[in-house]
Amino acid sequence: MLSFCSAFGFHGNLPEELDENLTFTEIRNHTLVKEFILLGIPRTQGQEVVLFVVFFIFYVCTLLGNLLILLAVASNSRLHTPMYFFLCKLSVLDIGFSSVSTPKMLANLLVKSRVISLGGCVSQVFFYHFLGCTESLLYMVMAYDRLAAICHPLRYAIIMNRRACALLVAGTWALSSFHAISLTTLTFQLPYCGSNGIDYFFCDIFPVVKLACGNTLFIETVSFTNIGLVPMICFLLIVFSYLRIIIAVVKMHSAEGRRKAASTCVSHLSVVTLFFGPCALVYTQPSLSEVLVTPVQIFASVITTMLNPTIYTLRNKDVKGALKKLVGGQIVSGGH
Repeated sequence: MLSFCSAFGFHGNLPEELDENLTFTEIRNHTLVKEFILLGIPRTQGQEVVLFVVFFIFYVCTLLGNLLILLAVASNSRLHTPMYFFLCKLSVLDIGFSSVSTPKMLANLLVKSRVISLGGCVSQVFFYHFLGCTESLLYMVMAYDRLAAICHPLRYAIIMNRRACALLVAGTWALSSFHAISLTTLTFQLPYCGSNGIDYFFCDIFPVVKLACGNTLFIETVSFTNIGLVPMICFLLIVFSYLRIIIAVVKMHSAEGRRKAASTCVSHLSVVTLFFGPCALVYTQPSLSEVLVTPVQIFASVITTMLNPTIYTLRNKDVKGALKKLVGGQIVSGGH
């Protein structure tokens, strides 16, 4: 999940004006925070209008692109297979993931309404980590689907039957719910008083806990470990799946079979690279994290979610055919 990148940019040091050994009485004497102020993207003063137009176009493209994929798959019975079933789930996640932070960021840029309620901040933290974790797990499931299709073609229909697909998706949602609920609960059970300015463009765990009045070591340790562990395990399992796929493809005697097998994996590998690649850069070079963390998060929330439907459309003949049929049918209907 790309949200683990923010760990390097935000460490939960207590505000200087507050002593980490504050007693309950001292904390109670401070005004409890009921809303936060998002300070936005750093060093962008005077560029708000340009950034608003760019991010608005990206966001609209994200919504339209993913909605078109959903409509194309739903309208074409040939695409009612496990591969496209998971692709539809990915489109839903991309719409949700981009909607967690982008609308509020656009509002901040346009009307400079930087205030976000405590409930709104809680919602952003929960849904960002819930959807990010779900997407990480779904990429792993999609890699397993390709492994089953290429390495076990004769048993594929049995392995990836409807019940198995539904259970896999339900499992990703259940694990992600537990993951997000745990992190959100630990984050907001801390006392927040005094400063309420979040030095970021949306509510995430590490910039939020900087404002806590209590000891943040536990939530920092749990979050850093938990947020980093989930995508790392998913990525390693995806790599293992594709190593097995490569071995199976190399052993194929038919050049046409190798081409078809490769074509079904290229799109998935492309979006996996876009999802996990930027975070790997930040993790391997933590000294650059304070400079990179905001662009990486924006890339994940705004750009990657827009590119995913484009990649699957351009690289997939079936999806392109379904989209042409869908658009052609609408034009014919409109003509009558």
